[in-house]
Amino acid sequence: MGSSANKLVVAMVGLPASGKSTVAAKLRQCLEAEGVTVGLFNNGDVRRSMCQGQDTSCASFYAPDNAEGAALRENFARVNMERAAAFLESGGEVAVLDATNVSEKRRRTILEKLGRWPVFFLECVNRDPELQAASIARKAQLPEFAHMDTKEAQDCFRERIRYYERIRAPLDGGVENFVVLNTLDNSIERERVQAVLPHYRLVRDLLVSDWVRNLYLARHGETFHNLENRIGGDSDLTAKGLVQAQSLAWHFRETPLPYVFTSTRKRTLQMAELLCRGREDCLVIPLPELDEIDAGVCENMTYAEIARDMPEVHEERTRDKYGYVYPRGEGYATLRERVERGVRKALYLSGNAENIMIVGHQAVNRTILSHFLYRRTEDVPHIYIPQDRYFHIVSTPSRKVFELVKFG
Repeated sequence: MGSSANKLVVAMVGLPASGKSTVAAKLRQCLEAEGVTVGLFNNGDVRRSMCQGQDTSCASFYAPDNAEGAALRENFARVNMERAAAFLESGGEVAVLDATNVSEKRRRTILEKLGRWPVFFLECVNRDPELQAASIARKAQLPEFAHMDTKEAQDCFRERIRYYERIRAPLDGGVENFVVLNTLDNSIERERVQAVLPHYRLVRDLLVSDWVRNLYLARHGETFHNLENRIGGDSDLTAKGLVQAQSLAWHFRETPLPYVFTSTRKRTLQMAELLCRGREDCLVIPLPELDEIDAGVCENMTYAEIARDMPEVHEERTRDKYGYVYPRGEGYATLRERVERGVRKALYLSGNAENIMIVGHQAVNRTILSHFLYRRTEDVPHIYIPQDRYFHIVSTPSRKVFELVKFG
C-alpha cells in the first residue's frame, strides 16, 4: 500500500471545453511513468453510466435553476468522491477528480469529503474563441449527441457552458492550494501553494512542459515550384510528389492517425488526402499558422530571379538568413511565433491522442524542429528537411525521442 505521505487529491476546475480532461490524462500518464498509482475519476463517465436511457446531454439538464438536474449532478459528484476516497484508502496515491468544479459550493464539498488528504485544485482556462469553437465541435461528435444534428449539438454545448459560467467563482476564496493554467500556452497564470504537496514538483513541471506522445512531422512531396526552384506560391504536387504522398500513406497504413494537421496550401492538403484515404477515423485540420513562410514581393520567384532582379534582397538575406524579413513578407525570426502557436493548437485540438501527424513546409518544419531541438537561430534555416523522410518526435518529462525515418 502507498504511504499516506504520498497521497494527493487533484481536483480539476474549469468550464467545459477548457482542456481539463486532456490535462488530467497527461497527469495520470506522467505520474504513472514515475511509479505513482493514479486513479482518474470523471463525473461525465458516472453520469453516462447512471443515466442510461435518459437524455442528460440537453442544455437544460445543466441549468442552475433545474433542481432535479442539480440534485443528480451533485449525486454524481458524491459518487466520484466516494470512489476516489476508496481508491486512496486501498493503496492509491493520487486521485484526480475530472469535473468542472467551478462553484465554491462544490469545492467546499470536495474539501469536506476528501480533506483528510492534501487537496490541490487545478483550473484550466481557454480564452481563444477559435480553439473553443473547435473544442465544442469535437465535443458535439460524442455519442451522447448522436440524436442531434451538428448545429443543434454545438448550440446545446455552448448553452451548457453558459450555465456553468453563471455559477463560476474564482479559486481565491477558501482554497489553500491551486494553480490556474492556460492550456493553450502551457503557462501558469496564477499560483498559490501554501502546503508541502506530494508529487507537486513533478506535476508543476508537467504543466509547463511540452507533452508530445508521438508527433510525426512530414514535408509535402515534390511540387512544380520545387522543380523550378520557386519559393512560396500554392503549387500542386507533381507525379513524383503524389508517389511520395502514397508512399507516406503506405508506410503509416497500420498506424492509427486520428488527427492530421496541414497548412491551407494545396500541396499539404494533397498529401493529407492520400494519407487519410480509406481511414474511418482520420480528421484533417488545416491551420493557417502552418502556412509556408510568406516571401512577400518575392513570392513565386526563383532564387536566380531574385539574385538577378533584386540583388539587395539576395545579398541581405545571404548575410543573415534567419533574421532577414522579405519586403512585405516574413522571415524565420517573425515566422516562429505563429508556427509555435500552430503547433500548440494542433496539440490542444488533438487532446491526448497517441499519434498525430503534421504535414508542413520546409521553413515551417525547420521552425518546429528548432523548438524541440533547441538549435541556434543561425542554424535553423539550414536544417535538413527532405521530402522522402519524416521526423518522429516524443517529448514527455520521462521520455525524449527524435529520429528521422525514411518512407520512400
